[in-house]
Amino acid sequence: MYAHRRLSAAQRRHRRYFVLMGVCLVLFVLAWSVVRLWSVPAAVAMCVVAMVIPPVAAIVGNRREPGERWWDESGDPESDRWWRELDDRDDEQHPQ
Repeated sequence: MYAHRRLSAAQRRHRRYFVLMGVCLVLFVLAWSVVRLWSVPAAVAMCVVAMVIPPVAAIVGNRREPGERWWDESGDPESDRWWRELDDRDDEQHPQ
């Protein structure tokens, strides 16, 4: 049916971020369009939960996975080569 392809780390981060932000948006919309008709305190509680989600989404969206080096890439080939050389040397000294 559908071919399953493996997502890259960046795609997984983006997907998690957008799912969390979508949940946040749905909570706000449902709270003030539907839930407030039955219970204002429940709508306020939903908004408080939705208010906490954006910082959590930012943390989840920027959290690196093991083996990712995206925060270290400087754009300077000489510097990047030097850091890779140091990482390789460190791996040889501390085998896991």
